[in-house]
Amino acid sequence: MHGVGAGALAWVGGLGAQTTTLPAPKDRVVLTVGGRIAVHNRGNTAVFDLAMLEALPQHSFTTMTPWEDKPITFRGPRLRDLLAAVGANGSQIKATALNDYRVAIPVADAQRFDVIVATRKNGEPMPVRDKGPLFVVYPFDRDPALKDKRYYERSIWQLKALDIE
Repeated sequence: MHGVGAGALAWVGGLGAQTTTLPAPKDRVVLTVGGRIAVHNRGNTAVFDLAMLEALPQHSFTTMTPWEDKPITFRGPRLRDLLAAVGANGSQIKATALNDYRVAIPVADAQRFDVIVATRKNGEPMPVRDKGPLFVVYPFDRDPALKDKRYYERSIWQLKALDIE
């Protein structure tokens, strides 16, 4: 992934290719993105509150997961759109959860699959006790290849940080 996508620039305010800052969050920060990024709003990182994530283009899908006994509808920005919004330039994402669980997610997954950073589950914000406030979710039912342990392990819930390498 190279440079800042046009969608990200429009979201940042359409200030042109030189835009290197995001607006400051107005509420509690729920996600910090660092590493190889070109767009910042707090030092060398990009921080997002829930409203900022929900200002990105939203997508949803319904899928079965190994953690639920019925299909769940998840909604949020696509991971690739979030990466574009921060001008990510790397091949791997180190994702960290609130409990310090860590997993590596190839940037290629964000391009190949419609992975989302879910902010809502069945239309409702997700509390921490229910895998929230953010959950990286793959559309497991769209591709049989996704029904695999490696993709389940990459579906990190209670997401708090992404580090682009």
